[in-house]
Amino acid sequence: MHAPLRLGANPAATYRTIDAVGRTAAADPHQLIELMYKECIAALRAAAFATEKKQATVKSERIARATAILFALESNLDFERGGEVSRTLATLYHGLRTQIVQASIGGDPTPFRAVADDLEEIAGAWSQARAA
Repeated sequence: MHAPLRLGANPAATYRTIDAVGRTAAADPHQLIELMYKECIAALRAAAFATEKKQATVKSERIARATAILFALESNLDFERGGEVSRTLATLYHGLRTQIVQASIGGDPTPFRAVADDLEEIAGAWSQARAA
């Protein structure tokens, strides 16, 4: 059983939760993956901005979100059906998480943007493959 939402505790967090539930409720698995890519890219761009602005709490939250999304993408790969593509994606997601964690220690926003750019390429390829 899920804990009830406390609307007064953190309105922004409540809105994000409701928004995420609304966007994922009717989504098919392919749409969910697109959404995960978009959310991860947004989190990485926010981490880069927070790094520039020396907002450690925001940076930490966005890094945690991005790494959690990459872990979810990796853990949901179907290696039986996906074969080599799944193995390649698993290696890629793991490597991107490692880059993010290493970058989290420093004060340079560039690595976060680089990972976001890489994910945008993958998301674009995913969208094209899905449309075909």
